[in-house]
Amino acid sequence: MTHTRYAFVKAGWHADIVVRALEGFLQAIPQAQVDIVDVPGAFEMPLMARDLAASGRYAAVACAAFVVDGGIYRHDFVAQAVVNGLMQAGMETGVPVLSVSLTPHHYQETGHHNAIYREHFVQKGREAAEAALKIAAARSGLKAVA
Repeated sequence: MTHTRYAFVKAGWHADIVVRALEGFLQAIPQAQVDIVDVPGAFEMPLMARDLAASGRYAAVACAAFVVDGGIYRHDFVAQAVVNGLMQAGMETGVPVLSVSLTPHHYQETGHHNAIYREHFVQKGREAAEAALKIAAARSGLKAVA
């Protein structure tokens, strides 16, 4: 069975920026085919992605977060754990899990930086949707050959 549904997980931190990835995603995949799930932050995405992928309902799961250096912890470690967790979720379930997780090193909460990242998230969301569609088509082609 070829799935035509997609899941989109978005982290709550910097929600005004992260939601732009969903906007980009919906430029390539109709909203009627997308289930949207909110999680508190990036660190919670891998578990949710794994659960969604394991449900058998989705052709792919995309996850979006904006992980910035808050001065209290090393955001590189969080970002690495998140991306590794998303990859593991995909490998464990056999369902593509895509990351739209950006981790700028020099982000400042200014109008200029916010505008740059809001626009960049739209592009990255669209790219994730295009990747999800291409992967689904390629996998469907593999099944047809087998």
